[in-house]
Amino acid sequence: MKILNKLQKMPGGLVIVPLILAVFIKSVFPSFFEIGGFTTGLFKNGQPAMMGLFLILCGSAIDVKQVGMPLYKGSILTGMKFILGILLGLTVAKFFGPSGWMGLTPMVIIAAITNSNGSLYISLSSQFGKPTDTGAISILSLNDGPFFTLVALGATGLATIPFKALIATIIPLIIGFVWGNLDQDFREVCKKAQPIVTFFMTIAIGSGTNLSTLVTAGASGVILGLISAATGFLFFYLYNMLLKKEERSAMGAAIGTTALNSAMTPSVIAEADVSMAPYAPLATAQCATASIITLFLCPFIVAFLDGRMKKKLALEDAVKESISV
Repeated sequence: MKILNKLQKMPGGLVIVPLILAVFIKSVFPSFFEIGGFTTGLFKNGQPAMMGLFLILCGSAIDVKQVGMPLYKGSILTGMKFILGILLGLTVAKFFGPSGWMGLTPMVIIAAITNSNGSLYISLSSQFGKPTDTGAISILSLNDGPFFTLVALGATGLATIPFKALIATIIPLIIGFVWGNLDQDFREVCKKAQPIVTFFMTIAIGSGTNLSTLVTAGASGVILGLISAATGFLFFYLYNMLLKKEERSAMGAAIGTTALNSAMTPSVIAEADVSMAPYAPLATAQCATASIITLFLCPFIVAFLDGRMKKKLALEDAVKESISV
C-alpha cells in the first residue's frame, strides 16, 4: 500500500496525519491512551524518549567534513533564522505580553521562525542553489529541533529554562553527531529512521490535544505561516549581501519556512518551564499549520527570486558586452 511513501509526499503528512489521528482517537475513545503498559508508554508518555531519539537523528546529519564555504553559508543561514526569531518573539512580548498577538504567543513565534524545513531546503538547492548551498545543510540541521528555541527563550527571559534542560537537549545531538561522523552507515540508517520517529512522536503529542484546539489554531496558524514565508524575502537579501557575487543564489529565501518538526518543540518547552504548559497544545497545532503554509509558498518565492536574479545578471552581462563593443 506504500502508506509511508504517500505520507511523505503529502504536504506535512508526517505531522498533520498522526496529529489528527491522535486527536480523533482521543475524542472517540477518550480512555484509549490510558490503557496502560506499552500503549500508554508509547502513545501518551513516550514523547520525551522519542524526542531524544529524534535529536540523535538530527545530530547524525551534521557532517564535520563540510568546511569552507558550506560551513560559512550554513552559519549565515542558521544565524539569521535564530536572530530574527528572537527579535520577533521579543517584539511581540514587549507590545502584547505573554498571551501574544492574534493568538500567537512569543513562544510559538520563536519556535516557528528559528526552525527551517531541511528537506525542502535540500530539494530546492538541487534546482536553484550551488553545491556550497547544498553543503550548508550540515550546519542548518542544528536548528531542526528544540535546542535553539530553548536557548532563545532562556536568553531573552521569555521563559525560565534550567541550564540542565539545555544540557539534556544537547547530549543526544552530540551522540548523533559523533556517531554519525565516525560511522557513515549509521548516518544513512538515521536518515531512513527519521520519518518513522516523527510519525509516532507526533501521535504522542497529539494524544494531549483536543479537536477544539486544532480548530482554534487554524486561522492563527495560517497567519504564522504567512509571516514565516515572508521572512524568506529578508533572508534572500541578507544572505546575498554577505556573499561574493559568484556564490550568490536565491537559497536565502529557502529558509523562509517553518519545520514540520517544530510542532514537537512546544511540548519540550512546557516540560522545561511548566508556566508554558497552557500554551503548548495550541502552539503545537499552530506550528503544524504554519509548516504546511510555508511548504506550499516557499518554492514559489525561491523560484520568483531566482528568476529575478538571472534576469538582472543577464542584463548586466548585456551592458558589459555593449560597452566592450
